[in-house]
Amino acid sequence: MKSAESISIKITGLSLFLVFTFNACGQDRNVKHQTMTTNSVSKPENPYYSNTDTSRLNLSDAEWKKILSDDVYEVSRHAATERPFTGKYWNADLKGTYYCAACGRKLFRSEAKFASTCGWPSFFEQDDSNSTRLKPDNSLGMVRTEVLCGRCGGHLGHIFDDGPPPTGKRYCMNSIAMDFIPDNK
Repeated sequence: MKSAESISIKITGLSLFLVFTFNACGQDRNVKHQTMTTNSVSKPENPYYSNTDTSRLNLSDAEWKKILSDDVYEVSRHAATERPFTGKYWNADLKGTYYCAACGRKLFRSEAKFASTCGWPSFFEQDDSNSTRLKPDNSLGMVRTEVLCGRCGGHLGHIFDDGPPPTGKRYCMNSIAMDFIPDNK
């Protein structure tokens, strides 16, 4: 028979897991206007959004809060995480390009996406060496490497060394932090 202390520790651990899992970053029902055509994304409330501009952005937190939807703001600016298996791209198998949802920077091509079963969209390489930046992340008692947008510095997810060849990397990204534009047919 297990001791009351052992059961209490397990319940506390399970409670913390559930809190992080279900409160990490729920989907925002107050999404700001966004339209997508076959070859571009338009975000009229965000004057900095561009799929072609690669110049670095340095905006205040208050400015980001004004121009981003609540869920994109929480992930991009405060490193929140969407729940696994809930994002719009975690199991998508479409040909096209993924862009930063905050600034429009080109991040990944669909040819680099793979099924990792982790619950988040995963890629084995970025579009180019400046698409993303890496930063040590020791939050939540873990040692990880955070992936930031190369243009706006927004949080995208984390990178791990358990991906497929040729890189062996797994860019584990939040769907909410990315926009997708399908290839023209």
